[in-house]
This record gives sequence, structure tokens and C-alpha cells, in this order.
Amino acid sequence: MTTQKHGIFCGIVPPHVLDHLAQSEDPRHHEPARRTLEHDGSLRTRRRITAARTTVGSPAGALSDKPQRTIFDAGHVETLPGTKVHSEADKPSKDATVNRAHAGLGATFDLYLKVYGRHSIDGAGLPLNATVHYGQSYDNAFWDGEQMVFGDGDGDLFLDFTLPVDVIGHELTHGVTQHTANLEYYGQSGALNESISDVFGSLIKQYALGQTTDQADWLIGAGLLGPDVTGQALRSMKAPGTAYDDDKLGKDPQPATMDQFVRTNRDNGGVHINSGIPNHAFYLLATALGGHAWERAGNIWYATLTGGQLSSDADFAAFARLTAATAKTLYGEGDAVQAVLKAWSQVGVPAS
Repeated sequence: MTTQKHGIFCGIVPPHVLDHLAQSEDPRHHEPARRTLEHDGSLRTRRRITAARTTVGSPAGALSDKPQRTIFDAGHVETLPGTKVHSEADKPSKDATVNRAHAGLGATFDLYLKVYGRHSIDGAGLPLNATVHYGQSYDNAFWDGEQMVFGDGDGDLFLDFTLPVDVIGHELTHGVTQHTANLEYYGQSGALNESISDVFGSLIKQYALGQTTDQADWLIGAGLLGPDVTGQALRSMKAPGTAYDDDKLGKDPQPATMDQFVRTNRDNGGVHINSGIPNHAFYLLATALGGHAWERAGNIWYATLTGGQLSSDADFAAFARLTAATAKTLYGEGDAVQAVLKAWSQVGVPAS
């Protein structure tokens, strides 16, 4: 049985970055930021903070091992889905943005199927739809509970949002969370929701590039920032708080440990800020285990997310304890369990 869902709204660019830009005296910066904030705020008011839990029934037929992708073009207005411009069997488009969206949806589908045996976002072969060229200088990309939406950016501070494949993977992973643990989008459970999307966004990029843990950059949104921005990306899992320090964007506020946990009523209790803590824990685990992060480290996170024991209001400590228990179930009493415990201890979260 499937119940009606009401997905959260989450854009890849955190509200605190857009808030900072909205205060700029330069209209090149404040006008796109204000339009984006106004748009994002209206979407949030139409969506509940938590989604209704969904139980996916067994499909009537065999599931395909191929994605079913459709790309639409909004034509720079804010009407979804827009005009259909590319289907699964079509040849590459003359529009590079369309091709990148198509490829990013495919990279996400591939990781979840080939590594974790999951058929698309819902586990039941959900078609993957995306809209490109959304709005005027729209500085965000988001999963709206049913499809992906990409802005073109303002061309100055933010470039085309289809450029980083981890951004696409991040947003689609909100759909995976929506269909599994359904983590509430507030406080620590909301920060976990954001972190899980960062984790699998990074894994999707690493899997597509065939990278080991020491080869990966552990950045979210590398290549998205304009050439004059002082920064590498939106977030760093390796070193939270160091992704950018720019006079226009401000400084990356993410903490790496619980000692710097940020208490705020903004951004649904700091979900885009405090996600740096579980992000860093995953980075520490993955690099301690070595090899390909999507294997043992990713398997522990995925099994914890989808195993049915993670409550929708879980805090960091509850998630940490479950990851340790999952590591023991999957790999026995060995280096994986010890690496999980050490990683959480290093960020100040009790896992035992």
C-alpha cells in the first residue's frame, strides 16, 4: 500500500548563504538571492516539515535495471514540469545542461542499483524526471518530492546547477530518505537528513569517477561557485567550515565536532550547518577503512538508513549507535565496528 506523500523542500544552497547575499548592496547579487529566497520560502510554506511514511508494495512485474529518465525545460519561468525536451532513448541534446541532468540522474540510479540493489529512488523503479532552466537566475536546485529542478545560477556567484554530479545525487537522496527512514527536517534529525544526502552525493561522484577514499575531494558542489568566489564548494566533509570564505557569500559556518554545535532557530534548527558533524564522522570512517567509500562505509550508512530501525526523529547519538550495530551485523566484531566507534568519538558523538 502506498500513502500520499508530501515531500520536504530542500535546496542545495543553504538559506544562510542566500540570506547573506540578499543583504548585498550590489543588485547583481541581492536581486537573484532575494528572488530565490522568496521562491524557496513559498515552496516551504506549501510543504510539511515531515513527509508521510511510505510503504512501497511489491511491483506487479520485474523491475528494470535501466533508469527511465525524462528531462523538461522550464524556459526560465517557474512552472513545472515545463516542456519535454529529452527522453530515455533520445540521442544527446544540443543543450549541455539537458545532457548533464540526464547523466546525473543516471549516475545516481547506477550507484543505488549496482552497489545497494535499490531500484531507483523509491526502491520500486520510480521514473526520474528533471526540469532544467528553471526561473530567472535561480540560484538553487531541489528535489520537490516528485522530481528534480535545476536553476541556471546567476552566472556570477553560482554557475549552472547541473555541473556538479554530487549536487544531483544529494537532492535525489532526499527522495531515498523520504521513502525510507523519513527523517524529520528539523534539528538533529534534519541535519542527519542533510548529511545523508551529502554522503551519498559524494559517493555517487566517487563511484562515477572510480575514486578511492584518498583520491576523493570530499567536497559538495565543487565547480558550482563562480571563478571570482573565494571558495572551493558549498561544503567540505573532510574539513567542515573551510569550503568558502568570501566577502559576498560569507564564511562557511559548518562545525566538525559537537564542541562547535550551532544552536539556532533559523534553517529549521541549523540543518545545513550542523550536518557538518555527521558528514565529518562519515569521512573519518571511510578514510579509516580505505578503499572505495561506497563499499563498507557506504554499506553501513545505507543499511542504517533503510533497515527500519531508524526513527524519524533520531538524533546524532541514536544514528551513531545504529551505525555501530549495523557494522557489527554486517562485518562482525572487527575493524569496521571499531572504526565506526572511533569516527563518532572523534566528532564528540557517543556511539556505544
